[in-house]
Amino acid sequence: MEDFCAGRKTKSGLGLNATAALPPTSNPSLNGQKTVVAQRFAAELFLAGMTAAQQQVAPTPTSEASRTVPSYKGEVVYIYAYNVAHEMTREPLTKVFGQPVAQFGVDADKRSPKRFLFYKPQMVRLPPIERIGPQGKVRIERSIKLLPIGAISITIRVPFQVSSLRELVAFHDLQFESGSLHQEVMRLAGDVVTELKSHYIRPHPQLLEEEAYTVFCISAPLVTATGAVIPAETWFHAHRREIAALLTQEPDPSKLSKQEADESTARYLSYYENDLVVIDWDAALIVDEPSDFDETLYIMELANLQLAELEAYDRLLDATLERSYRDLGAQPLRSRADVLRELREIRIDLARFNDELSNITKFFGDWHLARIYEKIASRFHLADWHRTIEGKLRTLDDLYQMLRHEQSNRLMVILEATIVLLFIIDLAVLVLLPLK
Repeated sequence: MEDFCAGRKTKSGLGLNATAALPPTSNPSLNGQKTVVAQRFAAELFLAGMTAAQQQVAPTPTSEASRTVPSYKGEVVYIYAYNVAHEMTREPLTKVFGQPVAQFGVDADKRSPKRFLFYKPQMVRLPPIERIGPQGKVRIERSIKLLPIGAISITIRVPFQVSSLRELVAFHDLQFESGSLHQEVMRLAGDVVTELKSHYIRPHPQLLEEEAYTVFCISAPLVTATGAVIPAETWFHAHRREIAALLTQEPDPSKLSKQEADESTARYLSYYENDLVVIDWDAALIVDEPSDFDETLYIMELANLQLAELEAYDRLLDATLERSYRDLGAQPLRSRADVLRELREIRIDLARFNDELSNITKFFGDWHLARIYEKIASRFHLADWHRTIEGKLRTLDDLYQMLRHEQSNRLMVILEATIVLLFIIDLAVLVLLPLK
């Protein structure tokens, strides 16, 4: 014990070899008792010092309260894409619904190429309206983007302020006193088609089903009740299950498995400490400064438009191939020339469509917005849609080539028959002429 305690000091500076502090006596037994007491005192003092040192060195575990945000403020942005016509005329528009038409622009504040190329469609901002929503009266902002490929994109912005992410689940299917948001957007899309009917080429007889996407935009920075700023990624990992429940429209996050929570939030990106983008199939989450929402929202809007157009042209190809197969059957309803003409027009239209669709989603370089587009394109399976359409185009091209070959063979047969007929007439003339 003396060897163990000798020379050690506590945090307060007291020596642990306490036998040196007790004066010796003439009674040997008393001296032995003092020695034992001193040793016990030294041991207890050493243990107390070690405990105090451990309490000072041991890190304080991060409490749940230090990662909890008492309230969230921002807006829910609803994006609706409609394919309304075959294409749109190139004539510039000046007004829609009495509102001026301007060219949309975005100013990216994060790393971008030196030549900042962005497709800028025509855009109309409609006057805001007021509705009674889940949190009372709200002011709704509406805007419309017009694209030459015969599509429109309607954006609805609804502000919110909630105390938890669970309260935002109700915003997926937003209901007003006068009806649902979906019904209002459908009426607005129908009014747009009626207003611009003279500018559309081959408009659809009725409004097709829309492609909708919901984006929850939370204002940054995220601040706790004590005023501390939480990095966006730290907050994301602490609330991953709640975020997954919000994106999948699940009211109770505890019902989600860890696998589903990880899958729904697997595609996320962060550029600064305070920003975050989480992308899922039907919804997304943005944490950023309110002034920076637009650039990310525009990328999502373009991807949603691209998905809507790919779906529309996939339906068009299915209908065309079905008619072609039927007309090439035993009892065709149309002539081979009509089928060939339709296939030729479809091939030209799809080639132009592919060029225009590629032009509105041009992103060059490994920069932040391009990475966001890559994530959402992967979640929407846009590459799979392109491959499906390309496969049907190859089938269409095979039918076209087969019909052209059949038409050429038929013309060759007619030509050969004509030559043979002329040869027979010539022989008949040569044989009958001497008889006369």
